[in-house]
Amino acid sequence: MAQREHGDHGDHDERRQTPTDFPDKAVGLERQAETAVLGDAIAELAARIQAATYELLVMIHQFDERGGWGQGFTSCAHWLNWRTGLAMGAAREKVRVARALADLPRLSAEMRRGALSYSKVRALTRVATPETEERLLDFVRCATAAHVERLVRAWRQVDRIAAAEDDRRRHESRHLEVWVDEDGMVVVRGRLSPEVGAVVQRALEAASDRLYHDADDTAEVSVGQRRADALGLVAESALAADLDRGTAGDRYQVVVHVDADGLDGAAEAGQSALEDGIGISAEMSRRLACDASTVVMSHARDGTVLDVGRKTRTIPPAIRRALTARDRRCRFPGCDASHCDAHHVRHWADGGTTRLDNLLLVCRRHHRAVHEEGFTVELRDDGEARFFWPDGRSLPDVPPPPTWAGTALASTDGHLETAGLKIDSHTATPDWYGERLDLNWAITVLHPATADAVRRDVPAGIASAEAWSTGTPCSTHDMTETC
Repeated sequence: MAQREHGDHGDHDERRQTPTDFPDKAVGLERQAETAVLGDAIAELAARIQAATYELLVMIHQFDERGGWGQGFTSCAHWLNWRTGLAMGAAREKVRVARALADLPRLSAEMRRGALSYSKVRALTRVATPETEERLLDFVRCATAAHVERLVRAWRQVDRIAAAEDDRRRHESRHLEVWVDEDGMVVVRGRLSPEVGAVVQRALEAASDRLYHDADDTAEVSVGQRRADALGLVAESALAADLDRGTAGDRYQVVVHVDADGLDGAAEAGQSALEDGIGISAEMSRRLACDASTVVMSHARDGTVLDVGRKTRTIPPAIRRALTARDRRCRFPGCDASHCDAHHVRHWADGGTTRLDNLLLVCRRHHRAVHEEGFTVELRDDGEARFFWPDGRSLPDVPPPPTWAGTALASTDGHLETAGLKIDSHTATPDWYGERLDLNWAITVLHPATADAVRRDVPAGIASAEAWSTGTPCSTHDMTETC
């Protein structure tokens, strides 16, 4: 019995082993190979998506430059938020990066061929200039997105160096001038001491945040326009807070004189003017009267005041509270501004009632749109507001998504093929093998404020410093303890 068992064991040893004897191992190897192929496919598709994102940024920049968002929308970012469903923060970043890339041809070329991710480009565009982008590219080719973010943060700290000036000289040079220009625009010009200027800047920033949805400055509307709107809100807020407690509130009110016919939407007669005689359009006067206090004054033919009625609020406080509770924010599609005017859908001068079923909240920008830019609005019985373009087309709250029946990224692939650009699974992979990032050294050899010193005196043993400071690409092995 023992001999037969030994013989059986010997026969087993002499038989050749086949993959079927180890099915788990064969399946594991096959799955490992499939996973590697899947990983390459993911990397290649990601690079193609970066190339497609570059095309998107180029189109956003062109659309922004042409002012395609101008009809009814506060900024290009607000249009993107409405039209494409991007969150406001993401939309603002897309517009900022698109504008920055227009002046950075080398970064643009790398992203166009899928070699740079949007995350890296978004960070680099905060500090890159045409003079420094080549150096930054040398770094980013050997770095992860996290490395790039750290470098950019350090770079910006180096940039925050301000020279001190003489306080007395600045204080003595302060002045402010205000006058009315020939076209009726009010011009404000002056110089403020640093401490007063800081207060004014903080107030303008706070007002800008209120008007533009608590956003950091992303410059979708020009900086000058933002500050002009913010200055108006600062002045209104100061007057509403009873700036001069020893005088009557009416002393600081902005008064608009309007003929009785001036508020009639169908009438061409009638004049409107501010207190100092600056003429304004009839439609502007209707917008101002839409949500303001009114006083009826009777004049003789020579202009003498015969009778003055009581001042009344167009929107009583109780109705305004109910309106704010119902609408909360601007009702215009794609806008979520919280600082709003109450708008009469049918103007009270045309017989419209001051009730909730005839009122809705709109921000200043869109209040002007429905009064002076041809937009119209309807308020249905169920409370739904329907806005219309000046040509009568409906402006939906959420536009229908575009239909796409072709292959994903087909247009991008076609453009890449036409340009002779090839993308594979290694296109966007950085030349980094886990080395630690030496941030101080990277800033020293890359930032213009320190790179010149490095050129003059390159320490021994740091051969790649000279390569980086001269813009020559480096290899990963030259960057030990750096990337």
